[in-house]
Formats: sequence, C-alpha cells, structure tokens
Amino acid sequence: MNGASDTPLAALLADEPRVVTAGVGMFADALDAQGATAVRTEWRPPAGAGDALARVAGDPRLDDANARGVARLQAARPHLVDVVTARDAIDGLGDRTLLHAGPPIAWADASGPLRGAIIGALLYEGWADDPGAAIAMAERGEVNLAPCHEHGAVGPMAGVVSPSMPMYVLHDDEHGVTAHCTQNEGLGKVLRYGAFGQEVIERLRWMEHTLAPLTRAALRAHGPIDIRALIVQALQMGDEGHNRNRAGSSLFLREIAGDLVEVDAPAVDIAQVLRFINGNDHFFLNLVMPAAKCAADAARDIAGSSMVVAMARNGTEFGVQCSGTGDAWFTGPAGVPDGLFLSGYGPQDANPDIGDSTITETAGIGGFAMAAAPAIVRFVGGDVTDALAFTLAMYEIALAEHTAYQIPILGFRGTPVGIDATRVVRTGVVPAVNTGMAGREAGTGQVGAGLVEPPMACFVAAVEALAERAEEPPPAAEREVA
Repeated sequence: MNGASDTPLAALLADEPRVVTAGVGMFADALDAQGATAVRTEWRPPAGAGDALARVAGDPRLDDANARGVARLQAARPHLVDVVTARDAIDGLGDRTLLHAGPPIAWADASGPLRGAIIGALLYEGWADDPGAAIAMAERGEVNLAPCHEHGAVGPMAGVVSPSMPMYVLHDDEHGVTAHCTQNEGLGKVLRYGAFGQEVIERLRWMEHTLAPLTRAALRAHGPIDIRALIVQALQMGDEGHNRNRAGSSLFLREIAGDLVEVDAPAVDIAQVLRFINGNDHFFLNLVMPAAKCAADAARDIAGSSMVVAMARNGTEFGVQCSGTGDAWFTGPAGVPDGLFLSGYGPQDANPDIGDSTITETAGIGGFAMAAAPAIVRFVGGDVTDALAFTLAMYEIALAEHTAYQIPILGFRGTPVGIDATRVVRTGVVPAVNTGMAGREAGTGQVGAGLVEPPMACFVAAVEALAERAEEPPPAAEREVA
C-alpha cells in the first residue's frame, strides 16, 4: 500500500501549480503579474444560436449527411472540356442580363467596383455608348442582375459576366456537375476590379477574338485537362490556389503550349497568347475557381448537412450557403481586407470584400492551404508563422482532411476541407480568407491584397435555418429497439 506522500493529490501539491486560463486575457495577465505560470487556451464561447446548435446537433441525419457531403466534395474530378461564350454556356443569359459575384444585389446597393464592372460590361457589349449612358440604364432598371453562383458559374472580384464573354467549361464526370468561369484578365486596371476604361474594353475584345479561340482550338486538340491534378501539383510547388497561382499558371501553360503552337492561326497571335499567359501569375485562378465550384456543388442539397457549399461576396454583403438549406443565402456585412496596398493607395481607398473566389476556401484550399504557400504572406501581409497558424486553425472547423490536396510542410497532411457551420458558431473560429482588394470608387481597379474575416452572423443564421429543418431524434425506447 502506498503512503500518503505517494497519492496523486500529494504529487499534485509537491509540483509547482499550473493554471489553465480561458476566455479574456485579463485572467492570465493577472497571474503573470503575480509571478505564476498561466497556460492560455484559445477557447471562446459559442457565437450565439445556443438552442439552434443543440437542435442541429441532435438531428439524427447530421453525421451521415456531413460524411456524404465531404466525401462527394473530395471525390470530384473536374476537367476543363471547352471554352465557349457565356450566352452559349449559361441558360437564360439573354440580352440585358449580367451575372455578378456574391449573393443577390440590386444596382442601388452595389459598391463602387461592382458598379464599375457593370458599366464596363455595358460598354463592352455595346449596350451603352459611354459611362453616363450605362449608369442611366442601370438606374432605370434596364439591366437584370443575377448571382454567378445561381447559374453554375463563379466570378473573381466583381465577377461580372456578359453574354459575349468567353468562359471556361469544367465538367466533373463523377457527379455530372458543370461549372463556368471567365478567363483571367491579369492585374491592375481590369474589369473584375471595377475598372472600365478604354484599355479594359480593348483587352476584353482581344480575349474574345484571339485568346479564347486559340485556347479553345488548343484544348480541342489536347483533350480534357484534369484541373484537380494540376492543383495537387501546384500545392506541392508553393501555391495555395487563391492569391498565389504562379505554379498552377506555369503548369497549365506547359500542358497546353504544344497544342497552342500548332493552332492554325497567325504566329503573331499565338506568340501574344503565350506571352499573355506566361506574364499572368493569376491566369490559373479562373480554372481553380470553377474546379472548386464543381466540387462544392457536388455536395449540395443533402438534407440535414451543415456543410458550407458556397461563400461569396458582392462588395456589400458576405453570403454563405449550406448543403442542407438549398439555395438560401445567409448574409452579413462584408468586411474590409487588412493587408498591403499598391503604391499611392491606403486603407481609405479599399472597398469591402468582394468576389466568388472564396469558393477556393470552401473547397479546402486558398486560406485553408496557406501553410503550403509561405510566399503568399508577402503578398497579403504577415509572416510564415501566420500562414501555418491559419491552416492549423482551420482544422477546428473542418469535417475532414483532403485526400488529394496535401501540404508538404505539415508532413503532407491533407488540407482542412468541408466547413461545418455548426463548428464555426460553436468555436468562434471563422474561415481564413486571403483576397485581393478593389478600389472603393468605380473605375479605380486593384488597390492591394490582404486578409479578411467573414461575418459570424452568416453562420449563425445558417445554423438557425438548419435548426428549423432539423428532425427530432427518435424516443430513447425506439433507439434501444433499433
């Protein structure tokens, strides 16, 4: 029999006490001031919706629904199969209709960059002769606006799509899902950042008449390109798939260059296309986004699932959609990114967050894979430890680790994938998003890049909607019989 000095309680008293603190830092600060050692934890109280959280947690369909959702997302294998005009790709995209990024919005509520992109699209289509006429059209309600996400598409930044614009067509045979996205214009004064000057319109027409036909011809000679396979390689090469796509752009160019030089077209046009892709480190983003859209859409409409299948911003609101709540949007005010600014711009010039590019985080890359791309922190502000911390924090709100997307510095651990709205609300940890910054005034273009936090209100509203749809667990007696 042990003596009193050998009991666990005695051992506890023999060692120096260690105090674990949670919540606000003042408790740990007070202990530190008294010379005691405090172990600080990151625990935060749930962000509200307590009753709703309990109802969703008790839904007997929850675990199976989420497991099926995240499995479908990971199994998607989208291939680039074609390049066509938006009017041929999108049902119902007739005259006087434009798609845009984020949840639904009207002209009256649109931010500067979205208005600028709408003006530019009206000029590009020839529906208006000058910016004043374009604004007048929009104010009279002569332009129909609809979210890209509701038409099988995604758009970076303002995300404005008009009928004549070329679009990539990606298809996932595994689930029969198709998604579309425009081709990337490059950086600076471009339509997606709300610029609409003559150089913007001329570039869009060159893309329509030269870039798109040549890439279409090269793709048809090459055959479908497995975009997920390229993303897997790009993550190993230092990309995270949202703000850093240098490796992915290089891989895509290497994939298609041989067929491109054999296209029956003037050599000067082929050289121009090759130089345009080679000189645009973000070219691959517009292929990553529809690939992520294919994967996320494969997980839609699973009754009882709390998995997020879309996050998007229109420059005014940040919106999310969940698998178990159909096409309903849950929105909150879009935040202003915090990061680095281009020369001549500062925080006062930045517009609130905008774009469908958060589909990358929804699919388990982008901000969720920042540990794979330490170089990205130089673009959005921060250091390498920040990149690691962002990815590690995302495991707390993810349903799984991706079986294909892996991070070398974490021992090839799969990226956190499948955002669970209930975990976001319960932990207080919101998805990590790194993003470009558009100028607040229409016509400005890009002013910087940084990090932004989605509003918690979106996820609280989603959980409350899930609770309204939750099924009651069977009585205890029935569970025992089962």
